Amino acid sequence: MINKCLFPAAGYGTRFLPATKAMPKEMLPILTKPLIQYGVEEALESGCHNVGIVTGRGKRAIEDYFDVSYELEHQISGTDKEDLLREIRNLTDTCTFSYTRQIAMKGLGDAILKGKTLIGDEPFAVILADDLCINPQGKGVLTQMVELYKKYQCCIVAIEEVQRSDVDKYGIIEGEEIESGVYEVSNMIEKPSIDKAPSNFAIIGRYILTPDIFDILAVTQPGKKGEIQITDALLEQSKKRRVLAYKFQGKRYDCGSIDGYVKATMDFYQALNTNV
Repeated sequence: MINKCLFPAAGYGTRFLPATKAMPKEMLPILTKPLIQYGVEEALESGCHNVGIVTGRGKRAIEDYFDVSYELEHQISGTDKEDLLREIRNLTDTCTFSYTRQIAMKGLGDAILKGKTLIGDEPFAVILADDLCINPQGKGVLTQMVELYKKYQCCIVAIEEVQRSDVDKYGIIEGEEIESGVYEVSNMIEKPSIDKAPSNFAIIGRYILTPDIFDILAVTQPGKKGEIQITDALLEQSKKRRVLAYKFQGKRYDCGSIDGYVKATMDFYQALNTNV
């Protein structure tokens, strides 16, 4: 069973400067909830009650958020504002949160490797909070992937089709479809040029990883920009055992970009008014 989810959250969020100079990008709100709360709710829905967060300098707001605020709760106790904290209270009461730090920004692969101390020797999920995923008509993306893991017992990455002109922004997979929406990976390339991209299937911020990935990451050499890439480690793993890519059901917002963040805010606001 997958009951641990790792959140790499040490990045600087430079595309949102100057706001992220003093505010973690994972705490940017979509309406009244920060991005990371949506991710933790998705993890909890999938059965992950143990949440590990890899932080860095200036990220204390994340730890404070998933904690009790005695002064605030005392002030609003007994008022009509008290119910506004119901969802976050449910998370803090239901989940166990643990933290470690990524001292230097050496890429997603390094951030995941730093999370080994929180995960131990068991399969786990990874959520990148700035990839906000929803599936209003059904199960969340991570729940879908956990169910797929129960069947195949191997590493799984979530993918979506992107415009060919955008392939240089993502890790791109090549693979053979073994069932509807499920591909056995034969190749992965991190941010390829259009002429070198094997497909337009882009890896997005949802993973299920087996614990042997830590040993592979430990010897993975830095790639582009001197960063350790999870795609390089997964490609190496695919040479020894199966790695799958899953074309998930639902919608993803790239909230690491200003355009995606504004689009998510507008869509969530419209949905809120529609449901009122």
